[in-house]
Parts: sequence; C-alpha cells; structure tokens
Amino acid sequence: MASLIERANAINPTHMLQKVLRTGNVKVALSLLGPALRGLVMHAGKQPTSDMQANHQAHFDWTYKRDQDELRKLYEVAKVSQWNATTDLDWSIEVDPYDPNHDLFPEALSPLPDIPTYRGLSLREKQTHRHGLAAWMLSQFLHGEQGALFAACQVTEAVQWLDGKLYGSTQVVDEGRHVEVFYRYLSEKLGKLYPVNDNLYTLIDALMTDGRWDLKFLGMQIMIEGLALGAFGTMRQTSREPLLRELLKYVITDEARHVHYGVVSLREHYRNLPPADLREREDWAFEVAVLMRNRFLAHEFYDEFYGHIMTRKQWDTLILGSAYMRKFRQTMFRRLVPNLKRINLMSDRIRPHYAALGLLEFEHEKAAPDLSPGELIRDSDAPLTLH
Repeated sequence: MASLIERANAINPTHMLQKVLRTGNVKVALSLLGPALRGLVMHAGKQPTSDMQANHQAHFDWTYKRDQDELRKLYEVAKVSQWNATTDLDWSIEVDPYDPNHDLFPEALSPLPDIPTYRGLSLREKQTHRHGLAAWMLSQFLHGEQGALFAACQVTEAVQWLDGKLYGSTQVVDEGRHVEVFYRYLSEKLGKLYPVNDNLYTLIDALMTDGRWDLKFLGMQIMIEGLALGAFGTMRQTSREPLLRELLKYVITDEARHVHYGVVSLREHYRNLPPADLREREDWAFEVAVLMRNRFLAHEFYDEFYGHIMTRKQWDTLILGSAYMRKFRQTMFRRLVPNLKRINLMSDRIRPHYAALGLLEFEHEKAAPDLSPGELIRDSDAPLTLH
C-alpha cells in the first residue's frame, strides 16, 4: 500500500495529461486521465483482480419495436453461426513449441532476429523466446476478449434498439466462448500466461467506466474488435500450428459480425451528432488508436527476456522498426481506418493526425459491412510476406 501511495504522490499532472493528450482536446484527455493513471502509472492490471465502477444506464423499451433491418439480419446470421469450443476444435492435437514442423512462431516472421542478443542464442533458447512472444500475444488476445465480454454486456443493456439488444445477446455468448478458447490454449497447450498490457488495461478501464453508450460501442465494436480482426488475421498467417490456426479461423468469423454491428449502429447516430460531440468522438478514437498501437510493444515479454540487457526505449525502437511489427500494425489498422471513415469519424480536421502515423493509406479499404467472413479467412490463409 505504501508503494502505491508513493507512486501516486510522485505523479506530475502535466506529464499525465501529455500521456493522453495528442489531439489538443482537453475534454478527451480528462476523460482518459483516470484510466491512464490507473493503467499506465499505478499498473492496476498487474494485480490478480480489478474492480471497475460501471456508470452507464440500462435502456428498456416496453414496446419491443423491431425496425432495424440490418441488425435483424445480423441477429439471424449469428444464431446459425454458433460453435462449440469443446467439440468443434480438436483439443487432442499436441502443441510443441520446439517442433520445427509445426512452428508456433517461425523465426523468419518474428521481430526477434532484429535483436543482436537473440541472434547469439542456441536453437533451443531461440524457440523458448518465440514461445514466450507467442504466449504474450495470445495473452493480450485473451485479456481483450474478457474486456469485450464485459463491454458486450454493457452495450446490450444500453443500446437503444431491441434489434441491437437481441444481436448483442449473441455477442455476449461469442465473447465468452473466445475467453474460453484462448485461456484453454494458453493454459493447456502453451503453459504460460502474461498479465494484461498497461495500454490495453487503460482502454478497458475507459470503456467500463464511461457512461455514454456510444463510446462503449465505439471503443469496443470499432476500435478493439476492429484492430483484433487484423491482429488475429496476422497471427493466423504467421503460425504453422494447426490447432491455433483453426481456433483463430472460428474467432475471426465471429469478430467480423461484431465489427459489422458496431458500424451499422454508429453510422446514422454519428451523422446526426452535434459538431462539438462529433469532434470529441473523433479525438477520442484517435487517442485510443495510439493506445492500441502501443499495446503491441510487448513490454511484459521484454521485462522477462530482455529487460536486463537493454533499456525499454531501445526495445521500443527495435520493435517499432521491425518488419514483422510494421506488417502487424498495417494489418490491424487496415481493418480499423475504413470503419472510422464509414461512421463519419475521419474529417479533414483529424486526418493529419492519422497521416502522421502513416495510417491514411488504408482509408479506401473495405469497411466491415462490405467484408464477408470468407474474405477475411482467405486473407489469413495467404502466406505472410514482410516486404
């Protein structure tokens, strides 16, 4: 307790605002300040459990009016697309991170060869490091899915349309299943689980504690789920391990519906939003995009394997500059940026911020309603190329 108090007393409010203020929108910065304090400074996600205060309203419609045709169709698709994680995946498949015939994380496709120390390791040590990095990535997928499970519950309560609530009930089931499969794979097959990344914790905290239903939608259905689609696809392209590839195939199919749901729900809502409110959503989405970009710097993995031989700044430079992580980020944002544009959060005012991160090249890609699960699976079937 004393160490927590000391850290809290040492916080510089100006420095904290800089951590969450890149667009100049003070209102957005203040809304993220509490989550950033808990996640980035207090490292609350490194504790075994977390309690977050939910502040949203549950919306009841006693007329049960159903007038959202696109959401109704999504609900029908979701009902016939359910799968059983226990019986539809072959859990008898042995996963051996040291098996070169089913490489969990092929060396040529990983960022680790860019690190001089890694290149000097024995074959067995290199495989151990790649096993750790794969476990770290899958651990973050698991933590993100737990956040998605809780957010889906809140969104289902708060959304204004019955068709949205009915569809949302299927997403709650989907997210529970994703938590089940990622945890089972990590615990039974890899035997390793990393804590939640501070940036991801900060975003989950922000979603859980903000009372506005549309920001929960924006943060979870568009930002987290949209980036997850790209991350899952890249991981599936990377790994040669058959059980993981099949697991990710099922999860990608579910996630495609989730992002579609977010785009459909927010498209008209943001078209009619007052300019000041729209600006706040635009700036909030950009701040979250930066948080999610930093989520994949693998600091928890760095602490275990490389913290004793290089500074975190040196590590960040290596990881951000590696061909694999550039490809990883490109694929993630390829799935996010078109959806932000479709829901009217890509104005001329905010575009320079995305351009500075090199993300505008994806704005003309297909948005979620125009992408079928089959297309996403075919993309993830294609061999990953880094150049």
